[in-house]
Amino acid sequence: MQLQEADGKKLRMKRLDVVSLKMVKEASFPFETRTIRSPNDAMRLAKSFIGDADREICGLITLDTKNKVNAIHVVSIGSLNASLVHPREVFKLAILSSSASILIFHNHPSGCPQSSPEDIQITQRLKESAEILGIDLLDHIIIGDSGFYSMKENGII
Repeated sequence: MQLQEADGKKLRMKRLDVVSLKMVKEASFPFETRTIRSPNDAMRLAKSFIGDADREICGLITLDTKNKVNAIHVVSIGSLNASLVHPREVFKLAILSSSASILIFHNHPSGCPQSSPEDIQITQRLKESAEILGIDLLDHIIIGDSGFYSMKENGII
Protein backbone atom coordinates (compact mmCIF):
# COMPACT_ATOMS: atom_id res chain seq x y z
CA MET A 1 0.00 0.00 0.00
CA GLN A 2 1.17 3.47 -0.79
CA LEU A 3 0.99 6.21 1.77
CA GLN A 4 -0.11 9.66 0.73
CA GLU A 5 -0.31 12.81 2.79
CA ALA A 6 -3.50 14.82 3.04
CA ASP A 7 -3.61 17.83 5.35
CA GLY A 8 -0.48 16.66 7.08
CA LYS A 9 -1.89 13.18 7.78
CA LYS A 10 -0.70 10.03 6.14
CA LEU A 11 -3.49 8.08 4.42
CA ARG A 12 -3.25 4.51 3.34
CA MET A 13 -4.28 4.22 -0.34
CA LYS A 14 -6.67 1.41 -1.21
CA ARG A 15 -6.49 -0.66 -4.38
CA LEU A 16 -9.70 -0.70 -6.42
CA ASP A 17 -10.40 -3.33 -9.06
CA VAL A 18 -10.92 -2.23 -12.64
CA VAL A 19 -13.16 -4.79 -14.35
CA SER A 20 -14.78 -5.57 -17.68
CA LEU A 21 -17.71 -7.78 -18.46
CA LYS A 22 -18.09 -10.09 -21.47
CA MET A 23 -20.48 -12.65 -22.82
CA VAL A 24 -18.84 -15.96 -23.62
CA LYS A 25 -20.24 -18.22 -26.34
CA GLU A 26 -20.42 -21.65 -24.72
CA ALA A 27 -21.80 -23.61 -27.67
CA SER A 28 -24.09 -23.45 -30.66
CA PHE A 29 -26.72 -25.73 -32.14
CA PRO A 30 -28.44 -25.94 -35.52
CA PHE A 31 -31.90 -24.47 -36.00
CA GLU A 32 -33.73 -23.72 -39.25
CA THR A 33 -34.19 -19.99 -38.69
CA ARG A 34 -32.72 -17.16 -36.64
CA THR A 35 -35.83 -14.98 -36.82
CA ILE A 36 -38.74 -15.35 -34.40
CA ARG A 37 -42.05 -14.39 -36.02
CA SER A 38 -44.59 -16.08 -33.75
CA PRO A 39 -45.03 -17.80 -30.38
CA ASN A 40 -44.84 -21.10 -32.26
CA ASP A 41 -41.36 -20.17 -33.57
CA ALA A 42 -40.26 -19.34 -30.03
CA MET A 43 -41.69 -22.59 -28.67
CA ARG A 44 -39.94 -24.71 -31.32
CA LEU A 45 -36.60 -23.01 -30.60
CA ALA A 46 -37.02 -23.33 -26.84
CA LYS A 47 -38.12 -26.96 -27.04
CA SER A 48 -35.14 -27.91 -29.22
CA PHE A 49 -32.84 -26.11 -26.77
CA ILE A 50 -34.06 -27.75 -23.55
CA GLY A 51 -35.08 -31.13 -25.00
CA ASP A 52 -36.95 -33.53 -22.72
CA ALA A 53 -35.68 -32.17 -19.42
CA ASP A 54 -37.05 -33.84 -16.31
CA ARG A 55 -36.71 -30.65 -14.26
CA GLU A 56 -38.13 -27.20 -14.81
CA ILE A 57 -35.77 -25.12 -16.93
CA CYS A 58 -36.29 -21.40 -17.42
CA GLY A 59 -34.58 -19.87 -20.40
CA LEU A 60 -34.18 -16.61 -22.23
CA ILE A 61 -34.10 -15.79 -25.93
CA THR A 62 -32.63 -12.37 -26.70
CA LEU A 63 -33.55 -10.63 -29.95
CA ASP A 64 -32.32 -7.69 -31.99
CA THR A 65 -34.55 -5.00 -33.52
CA LYS A 66 -35.52 -7.32 -36.41
CA ASN A 67 -36.41 -10.24 -34.09
CA LYS A 68 -33.28 -12.17 -34.97
CA VAL A 69 -31.92 -14.27 -32.13
CA ASN A 70 -28.82 -12.80 -30.46
CA ALA A 71 -28.48 -15.49 -27.82
CA ILE A 72 -30.26 -18.22 -25.91
CA HIS A 73 -29.49 -18.84 -22.27
CA VAL A 74 -30.55 -21.01 -19.33
CA VAL A 75 -31.62 -18.63 -16.56
CA SER A 76 -32.32 -21.30 -13.96
CA ILE A 77 -32.77 -25.01 -13.46
CA GLY A 78 -35.29 -25.94 -10.84
CA SER A 79 -36.90 -29.02 -9.43
CA LEU A 80 -39.70 -31.16 -10.79
CA ASN A 81 -42.26 -28.40 -10.31
CA ALA A 82 -40.48 -25.14 -9.47
CA SER A 83 -37.74 -22.85 -10.67
CA LEU A 84 -36.42 -19.65 -9.11
CA VAL A 85 -36.36 -16.75 -11.54
CA HIS A 86 -35.29 -13.22 -10.70
CA PRO A 87 -35.29 -10.23 -13.07
CA ARG A 88 -31.62 -9.61 -12.26
CA GLU A 89 -30.56 -12.91 -13.89
CA VAL A 90 -32.92 -12.50 -16.82
CA PHE A 91 -31.84 -9.01 -17.77
CA LYS A 92 -28.12 -9.47 -17.18
CA LEU A 93 -27.73 -11.36 -20.46
CA ALA A 94 -30.35 -9.21 -22.22
CA ILE A 95 -28.26 -6.11 -21.51
CA LEU A 96 -24.95 -7.78 -22.37
CA SER A 97 -26.29 -8.95 -25.74
CA SER A 98 -27.68 -5.48 -26.58
CA SER A 99 -31.18 -6.89 -26.89
CA ALA A 100 -34.12 -4.90 -28.18
CA SER A 101 -36.53 -7.54 -26.90
CA ILE A 102 -36.65 -10.86 -25.07
CA LEU A 103 -38.73 -14.01 -24.83
CA ILE A 104 -38.88 -16.06 -21.64
CA PHE A 105 -39.65 -19.76 -21.74
CA HIS A 106 -39.87 -22.66 -19.36
CA ASN A 107 -41.09 -26.22 -19.38
CA HIS A 108 -43.55 -28.03 -17.15
CA PRO A 109 -42.17 -31.56 -16.66
CA SER A 110 -45.69 -32.61 -15.58
CA GLY A 111 -46.62 -32.19 -19.24
CA CYS A 112 -49.42 -29.65 -18.72
CA PRO A 113 -48.51 -26.26 -20.24
CA GLN A 114 -51.17 -24.28 -18.33
CA SER A 115 -49.76 -21.28 -16.44
CA SER A 116 -49.68 -21.27 -12.66
CA PRO A 117 -50.28 -18.22 -10.42
CA GLU A 118 -46.49 -18.14 -9.83
CA ASP A 119 -45.86 -18.13 -13.60
CA ILE A 120 -48.18 -15.15 -14.02
CA GLN A 121 -46.64 -13.34 -11.04
CA ILE A 122 -43.05 -13.62 -12.32
CA THR A 123 -44.20 -12.64 -15.81
CA GLN A 124 -45.73 -9.43 -14.45
CA ARG A 125 -42.54 -8.71 -12.51
CA LEU A 126 -40.42 -9.27 -15.61
CA LYS A 127 -42.76 -7.08 -17.65
CA GLU A 128 -42.35 -4.20 -15.15
CA SER A 129 -38.56 -4.63 -15.16
CA ALA A 130 -38.49 -4.72 -18.97
CA GLU A 131 -40.42 -1.45 -19.18
CA ILE A 132 -37.96 0.25 -16.83
CA LEU A 133 -34.97 -1.02 -18.85
CA GLY A 134 -36.48 -0.26 -22.26
CA ILE A 135 -36.34 -3.89 -23.41
CA ASP A 136 -39.59 -5.37 -24.75
CA LEU A 137 -40.85 -8.57 -23.14
CA LEU A 138 -42.53 -10.19 -26.15
CA ASP A 139 -43.84 -13.37 -24.55
CA HIS A 140 -43.48 -16.00 -21.86
CA ILE A 141 -43.88 -19.47 -23.35
CA ILE A 142 -44.67 -22.53 -21.22
CA ILE A 143 -43.85 -25.84 -22.87
CA GLY A 144 -45.72 -29.06 -22.08
CA ASP A 145 -45.94 -32.51 -23.63
CA SER A 146 -49.00 -31.79 -25.72
CA GLY A 147 -48.37 -28.20 -26.68
CA PHE A 148 -47.51 -24.81 -25.27
CA TYR A 149 -49.07 -21.80 -23.56
CA SER A 150 -48.29 -18.27 -24.75
CA MET A 151 -48.88 -15.55 -22.18
CA LYS A 152 -49.03 -13.01 -25.03
CA GLU A 153 -51.74 -14.96 -26.87
CA ASN A 154 -53.69 -15.35 -23.62
CA GLY A 155 -53.63 -11.63 -22.80
CA ILE A 156 -51.32 -11.79 -19.78
CA ILE A 157 -48.62 -9.74 -21.50
